[in-house]
Amino acid sequence: MDGIQHKTVIVNGINMHIAEKGEGPLILFLHGFSEIWYSWRNQINGLAALGYRALAPDLRGYGGTDAPDSVADYTCCHVVGDLIALLDTVAPPEKEDKVFVVGHDWGAIIAWYLCLFRPDRVKALFNLSVPFIPYDPRFKPVETWKAFYGKDHYIVRFQ
Repeated sequence: MDGIQHKTVIVNGINMHIAEKGEGPLILFLHGFSEIWYSWRNQINGLAALGYRALAPDLRGYGGTDAPDSVADYTCCHVVGDLIALLDTVAPPEKEDKVFVVGHDWGAIIAWYLCLFRPDRVKALFNLSVPFIPYDPRFKPVETWKAFYGKDHYIVRFQ
């Protein structure tokens, strides 16, 4: 697709597929559920043409990235760890200490955690569709979405 390069990098003990294009400041795109890097193809091309290096990984368990067997391997700490290891590989802090982050849906949730856990690596954040929701152990997301949107809501359906 118009010069988008694909490769696999080893991060945090897994193989991660990434799609990237361009030179310049890095913009990290994080896809939603149940998408892959491909959802950002138009933004990758557009921002690469404007002088940015656009990079979109398939997150842990999606697309061309490894999917560990254990549910316990999918915490926000694991996924943020994947992203930090990815940044350390493709944009080491000594070359580019902070990057732009763009998230959508599940990727937006991960982007919020990336900012909370590692603000030293984020220059700016732009999220689509998901506001910041502070942790509350009483909050039951699937039950809440089912109550608001019904049993056909995409996340409820996948449970």
